[in-house]
Amino acid sequence: MSNIAAIKLDHRTILKLDGEDLVPFLQAVVTQDIGRVSPTKSVWSALLTPQGKFLHDFFVASSPEGGFLLDCEKERAADLLRRLKLYKMRSKATLEQTDNRYSILALQGQNLDQKFGIPLEKGASKAIANGCIYIDPRHPAMGARAIIPTDKLSDFLKENALSESTLADYDQIRVALGIPDGSRDLEVEKSILLENGFNELDAIDWDKGCYIGQELTARTKYRALIKKRLLPVKLTGSIPEAGSDITNSGKNVGILRSVYGNLGLATLKIDAIGSDQLLCNGTNVTPLLPDWIEIDA
Repeated sequence: MSNIAAIKLDHRTILKLDGEDLVPFLQAVVTQDIGRVSPTKSVWSALLTPQGKFLHDFFVASSPEGGFLLDCEKERAADLLRRLKLYKMRSKATLEQTDNRYSILALQGQNLDQKFGIPLEKGASKAIANGCIYIDPRHPAMGARAIIPTDKLSDFLKENALSESTLADYDQIRVALGIPDGSRDLEVEKSILLENGFNELDAIDWDKGCYIGQELTARTKYRALIKKRLLPVKLTGSIPEAGSDITNSGKNVGILRSVYGNLGLATLKIDAIGSDQLLCNGTNVTPLLPDWIEIDA
């Protein structure tokens, strides 16, 4: 057995995208430069409302069969597909759900580069088992992700001597790093990407030109309009429920988005981050600043 653990991400699914107009179609719609996607490079991206608010986030990887494999939230995949089809119009592109044809894994452990023959660089990718494996484009400490045909999953796990771990273990790592997971941590049609780490975590290309919601996203950056940030927090005391308000001297300064043990992700006003008086239903809340975050106080 290797020292690499595989976590099956059953809350994710794959959309299969193909067609001669696929790249220009997506380039005009999503936040990342789709021209970067290749057999050796995968990206993280998002779809916004015309007003620049969060709708969906997803990973885009090259398919060995041609086109792209889009890794997204399973419960919201139909909505993402519907919205993409609305923007496709007459573009020569095919968009389809794959149901359970693919399984999505997170891979955690040492020597991923040696094990799978890919460099430890964000988004570095390689075709494997009629699917692909790639280093997480958001942060290298998140390890790798693999998209494997479900009928080949058992062989993939055995051939690579991978141990199996749980989603809870994956979430502990993710939350400690302050990395959001779609609508589990962001409010659909309300959240702004720059308040939730999408800039530092490389989901936005600032040079690619127009996309849906680009104007507000750019204005938020260049006019320094960011007033809140999503951060990991340590909870000391009784563990409150997700969705609970966070206060500072009785004033509401944030909301607890998700909880995993004594860690959570919370949206906090920037001017409250340095306070040692933060409470959530009587529980002490201590903000933790990950190494990647950039905050202008």
